[in-house]
Amino acid sequence: MRRRFFVLLALLPILTASNAQDLLPLEQAIATALKNNYDILLVKNDSAAYALDNSYSYVAFLPNLNGSATKVWNHNNQRQQLADGSKRALDNARSSNLTASVNMNWVLFDGLKMFATREKLAEFQKLGELGVRNQVVNTVAAVVNNYYNIVQAKQSLKAVEEQMSISEERVKLADKKLSVGLGSKPELLQARVDLNAQKAAQLAQQTSIARLIETLNQVMGMASKSFIYAVADSIPINLDLQYGELVNNITSSNPSLLLGQKNIDIANLTLLERKRERWPTISFNSAYNYSRLNNKAVVNPFTPLFSQNNGFNYGFGASIPILNGFNSKRLIQQAKLDIEYQQLSYDNQRGIIDVSLGNSFKDYEYQKKALTLEEENIQLAKENVNIALARFRQGVSTYLELREAQFSLADAYNRLIAARYNTKLAETELLRLKGDLIR
Repeated sequence: MRRRFFVLLALLPILTASNAQDLLPLEQAIATALKNNYDILLVKNDSAAYALDNSYSYVAFLPNLNGSATKVWNHNNQRQQLADGSKRALDNARSSNLTASVNMNWVLFDGLKMFATREKLAEFQKLGELGVRNQVVNTVAAVVNNYYNIVQAKQSLKAVEEQMSISEERVKLADKKLSVGLGSKPELLQARVDLNAQKAAQLAQQTSIARLIETLNQVMGMASKSFIYAVADSIPINLDLQYGELVNNITSSNPSLLLGQKNIDIANLTLLERKRERWPTISFNSAYNYSRLNNKAVVNPFTPLFSQNNGFNYGFGASIPILNGFNSKRLIQQAKLDIEYQQLSYDNQRGIIDVSLGNSFKDYEYQKKALTLEEENIQLAKENVNIALARFRQGVSTYLELREAQFSLADAYNRLIAARYNTKLAETELLRLKGDLIR
């Protein structure tokens, strides 16, 4: 027996370590999501595409240079009848023709459209960066909400287990009273029913926690890796948020409004491009051409046996738009409509954010007050259960009074846990709207 005891004592740390789970702090969960979240990776890909386009914006000022070359071999049978009645014939007449050229076209002036295009590409790059920031803010908010949802579920599980300990005590007391003839069997049966109900609630809560962990794994981009961990036991809450500070300069901090403003800037540049397409285009053109002809045999004395031509040419060209089916006018009108659309979209988004911020702050204030009240209620409910349990042990109260106090404690726990989580949700939403979840 002693040997078995020492073996078990030696294995205990190993068994404990295998069942233990590493703690995942919220900061690490956020860092993991910023690295692996698929929505962030997708918008980063779009942003990289915009940055790539902008990195090549200088090519709009460079000439276009193209080269071409052609080599043709001919094998012909020729039959000719001349005006004087003579005839000439040649079979398998061979010839070859080689042509090559290098052409350059350099737009010197296009109404300064190329400058507007370059500026537009730079704005698109900024749009991509703002898109990444907006998605990062939303993802961080999702991580925070899901993380503390697990914490809330753990706290609910702990409350259920506390209720189980009270029910187990009720079962013991009821069984003891029944054995000495001071209790009744229905009292014992009801205590066991309540205990079994709480055991079922415990299993349901454990399953809920497992599902919530998988949901958080999906947000962090770790769903396929079966990432198992433990979370914190408490929910920290910032109770000092002020509405004036939140609403101040929100147009320069809210990612959605920044995206809307950037879309307006891009629409204005598109209109500038369309207007500058009405200007003449002046370009410099140049080419180097080379051709070489070889005839092995000819029947016509005026056909050369060999011909070669090469040389360099250059010049200027101008293209002046006069009438193109009013296409330029149509494109300008469309660009103006797009500016109007983007401005309306921005104003609408601003109104939505203002209303959301106001409602979220009202909810934040309410949840703070509810949290204070529920923190007071839980102390009263705990004291009430302790008194009811002591009176039940002494036989001066019925099991119905203890059961009622126990259920009152369970409700107080549920309200307190919900109040903590809802206050955190309101805080997170305010910071998300402000754009202060990340710095």
